[in-house]
Amino acid sequence: MNYDPNNPLIVQGDRSVLVEVDNPRYAEARDALAPFAELEKSPEHIHTYRLTHLSLWNAAAAGMGADAMLDVLHSYSKFPVPSNLAADIAEVVSRYGRVRLERMPDEGDGSTPALRLVCKDAPLLEELSRQPKVRSFLGDRLDATSFRIDPAFRGVVKQALLTVGYPAEDVAGYTEGAALPIHLRTVARSGLPFHVRDYQREAGDVFYAGGDARGGSGVVVLPCGAGKTIVGIAAMALMQRNTLVLTTGITAVKQWHREILDKTDLTEEQVCEYTGDTKEIGPVTLATYQILTHRNDKTEEFPHFKIFDQRDWGLIIYDEVHLLPAPVFRVTAHIQARRRLGLTATLVREDGREADVFSLIGPKKYDVPWRELETRGWIAEATCAEVRVAMPEPLRMDYAVAEWRDKYRIASENPAKDDMVAALLERYSDSRVIIIGQYLKQLRRLRKRFNLPLIMGQTSTAEREDLYNKFRRGEVRQLILSKVGNFALDLPDANVLIQVSGTFGSRQEEAQRLGRILRPKPGGEVAHFYTLVTRDTREQDFAHHRQLFLTEQGYSYTIADGVELTEQMQAAG
Repeated sequence: MNYDPNNPLIVQGDRSVLVEVDNPRYAEARDALAPFAELEKSPEHIHTYRLTHLSLWNAAAAGMGADAMLDVLHSYSKFPVPSNLAADIAEVVSRYGRVRLERMPDEGDGSTPALRLVCKDAPLLEELSRQPKVRSFLGDRLDATSFRIDPAFRGVVKQALLTVGYPAEDVAGYTEGAALPIHLRTVARSGLPFHVRDYQREAGDVFYAGGDARGGSGVVVLPCGAGKTIVGIAAMALMQRNTLVLTTGITAVKQWHREILDKTDLTEEQVCEYTGDTKEIGPVTLATYQILTHRNDKTEEFPHFKIFDQRDWGLIIYDEVHLLPAPVFRVTAHIQARRRLGLTATLVREDGREADVFSLIGPKKYDVPWRELETRGWIAEATCAEVRVAMPEPLRMDYAVAEWRDKYRIASENPAKDDMVAALLERYSDSRVIIIGQYLKQLRRLRKRFNLPLIMGQTSTAEREDLYNKFRRGEVRQLILSKVGNFALDLPDANVLIQVSGTFGSRQEEAQRLGRILRPKPGGEVAHFYTLVTRDTREQDFAHHRQLFLTEQGYSYTIADGVELTEQMQAAG
């Protein structure tokens, strides 16, 4: 291909891809590139993607071949694609599945069938068997192309193989688990018609794969508000097995409980909660990550890990899998015979453990761009704005002389943001508004000034539920949330979110917070997402990294001066 000035991509030999934002073909090129590339930087005019090993392997696991990836690059590249890249991509993609985990024939003695690690490339298998990270998990050599694997090592050997650059395709199948008849309703218990949307059904089907050994483990990526809970329930109905659901907190447990009882024929007795408040185990059990990782003494084992052995689970669902605590990875490595479904709005993990999600939960199986669901009306249209606020003069010196680690908090708690919040609350006085932030001192100051209810970590479960229900009914129209509001919060009519502070450059938090306002609104009303940032500070630098998430999902965001925006809103009445 020769030079084509109309194309938006500049593909480089180091596997980076530059994308011209102002190009007319930008949106279609971005959507075609996103399944196998990772966004690294998103300044105003040129975005930088990178073809990482993990992004290529996730695409390969989802069925996208190297030729299809290269077709995308050739179709949208402004210049000829570097000649080395075709061989490079093909080589990396080919590594996925060159090593396989298979189940050995049942020996008839009632024991769990052993596994075998198979690689048709005998020299490669020989090389891998000599890798220190791999060899300690290998059993007896069976022949030139396979080793016996103890079933207890099924997870850790996959981690080890990924580390050395050869991710295994796990086709060893699963323990079926105890049967549990589950039927979806056509009319929910609430009296409303219910049907599984096409993309939710497709996500469940792709995960389950008809019960084939290639299905049964993996991650579904969907925006908050798009019904990830329904995907989980659809998977339960496909499997008809005892299910353990792990999620982020008591609010999420209550939401799953409501949805399961509302949308299926399961009874109250069949759906149990295992939390700090109550510890019951039933055919469907909903547990929190907090209770699983709780222990009285750091020297003891995690006492609640026993829940994994309490019933013959056929399915384990990891809600918000990007937040899965590190200790749970350890136990997950030992339950690889159970089907595992991860649900998330973003595969980005702030601790860098995306590779562990890939090897222990499974590769990405299903993903839909947020803007595609917006176009189809399944999530609300959203505008995103970064509002830059000046630091008050008396605080500038405090900021200047502060230790590096303290600068971010000083900028985040900037009291000048309070006036911007006041202007936005006045502008959206008829809307349902959530104010969300990181620092309690700041949030308590806003509560006092605006006389609004505040929900934080120490707010009792009963009080939280009461306030959430009042918000849903419209009795409370403005609510302040600490970071407890990041996760699994179902407030369907919230349509304005004001973010006053956040966790450094967390892209996953940006995803969760935007998702709080994306449920479709009556009449197609637009949702508004405002991030207040102190100008010329570390907070502005971190805000830029957070906005990578918005760019990944196809959202553009405006940058506004706080004073000018206030004047515009006042002029508009």
